[in-house]
Formats: sequence, C-alpha cells, structure tokens
Amino acid sequence: MTFVYPQLFWVLIVPFVIFAFLIVTNKERLSRIFDPKVLERLSADSESLPSRVRNIILLTAIFFMIVALARPVVEKGEQKVQVKGLTLLTALDISGSMRSKDVYPNRLEFAKKKMGEFFDAMPSDEIGVMAFAYNAFVLAPFTADKETLKMMVDGVDDSYISMGSTDFEAMGELAAKLLEKKKPKVLVVFTDGGDEEAIKGLGDILEENGIDLYVVLVGTKKGAPVLDDNGKPMTLKDGTIAITQRNDALGELAKRHGGAYIVASNGKKDIEALANVIHSKYRAKQQGEVKVKQRVEYFYYPLALGLLLLLFGFSSLPRRTYHTVQDGGAQ
Repeated sequence: MTFVYPQLFWVLIVPFVIFAFLIVTNKERLSRIFDPKVLERLSADSESLPSRVRNIILLTAIFFMIVALARPVVEKGEQKVQVKGLTLLTALDISGSMRSKDVYPNRLEFAKKKMGEFFDAMPSDEIGVMAFAYNAFVLAPFTADKETLKMMVDGVDDSYISMGSTDFEAMGELAAKLLEKKKPKVLVVFTDGGDEEAIKGLGDILEENGIDLYVVLVGTKKGAPVLDDNGKPMTLKDGTIAITQRNDALGELAKRHGGAYIVASNGKKDIEALANVIHSKYRAKQQGEVKVKQRVEYFYYPLALGLLLLLFGFSSLPRRTYHTVQDGGAQ
C-alpha cells in the first residue's frame, strides 16, 4: 500500500505527534491550582470515559483522518489505453478581403463562427489553430480543450487583418512543419479562397508532405467592396471600387489532395456534414497510446473509522454536577 500524497502525510503527522505528546503528558491545569481534596469535591459525577481514554480515542480519530487525507491506495500497475480521435490543424484567413460584408457581419466574423461550430463538431479530437495572410503564425497549439480554442479564435479581431496579399505557400509551409509528426495529416482552412496563381505553390507543398486539405469557403460569388482600416471602400487606380469575390479554386485544390470543401452557410448542417466526412474517412485512425495507472482506493476506510471514533469521543464528554456542603449534612 502506498500514499498518493505522501508529502501531505509527513507534513501533518509531525505536528500531530508533538500535539499528542503534549496532550498525553500534560497534567490537568486544575491539578496545578487546587488541592486534590478540593478537586475531589468539585470533580465530575458522570459515567463518561476517563479523560486519558477519551484523549486516546480523539487522537486516534485525528490520526486516521490524516491517513485518509494522504489517500492510501494499492497500485495495480499500468494499462495501455488506445485513445480514439484525430489531430487536425485549422487555419484562419486574416487577409484584407476578410473585412468584406457580403456575409453578416463580415467574412472574418463569419469564418470565426464557423470555426467554433467545427470545434463543437469534433469533441474528442485535438485541434491546433493558425492564422495567415502575408505571413502565417500559430494562434493556438494542439489541444482537446475546445473552449480555450474558441477563446483564442474570438480574440482575433479587425486589428489582426493584413492588407498585404495572401501567401498560401507560407501557410502551407507552416502547416507542414506543425503536422510533421502527425498521422494522418489533416489541414482545414477557413478562407474566402484564392485564384489559381495564388494557390499554385500550395499544391506542391501538400503533395510533398502528404497533407489532406479541407476548405470552408466564406463569402459570395457576387462579392463585396474591399474595406480599409476605417471601414471605407478601397478604390483601384482607375477610381473604381475594389470588389472581392469568393474564389472556389482552393476548394477544387482540396478535392485533388484527398480532401473536400464546403461553402459556408447559415446554420450548422454544413459544418456537421464536413465533420462527418472527416470522421468517416479516418475512422480507423487513432490519436495515440496513453498509459493509465490502475489503483484501488482505500481512503474511505480510515475516514469512516476516524469519524466514528470522533463521534464516540465527543459523545463521552462528561456532564458536570457539583457537591455542596451545608450545615446539617451533605446534599
């Protein structure tokens, strides 16, 4: 038998031993003040236990409680458990076109909402988050804590948006590095897309590193004006308003590299369908092997015994009555 918290046992047992020694060896305070004959007159008339016995019972009760706090267990060895689940990397587009408002309230906020729905649809999977525009960076490491992921994604606001061109190759290179030791390698991108020229190098990176690409496209084919930092429409050199449209070329690239794509819409059915496709494809895959310690807990035995002794000790406290002497005899 061992203790889960042996340090706690020794921290508590040392002062307990000192306390018990003082209690057992210390004489009654009254015996140092009153004459024994006077004390006999003032002594308790009760059927309670002797004080020494009662002290031993109470101290024993405290000792058993200390043992219970240290959590005694019997180790049964370790067992290897296969954990079902996937490890996926998600990527959020924060380029300037994500300010456009052809979806409510804008493409960035709509993409963040769909990412939150995706996290909910993958409850037992580990997910990492990165953001990309002209550069790519890690937003959250791989974790199964979906609430933390949602908090990190919710923190991405308009100040993160980069007006530079979207570099899909930089996104792909960082994804390859983050997924290097993962199996399978799954990348899910939330973006308004990119043209064939912009995504040309990404396909080579996906193929070289064996990455399966899935894409959630936001925005409309009709498009909307590109907005600057102040929310005003940007203009081209000829004075016309710059319009950005959703480009599905990245979705087609995903289909050619072992994945799929959806066009995000209101409601959760689109994301749930994507999650089902991913889970179905990698159903037999496992996240890894975890060692779990097998223990038999015994803390409740000393705890129950300690409480029983404590109850017995307190219930045996004496009820004092006093003898008085009057003229004519004792009463």
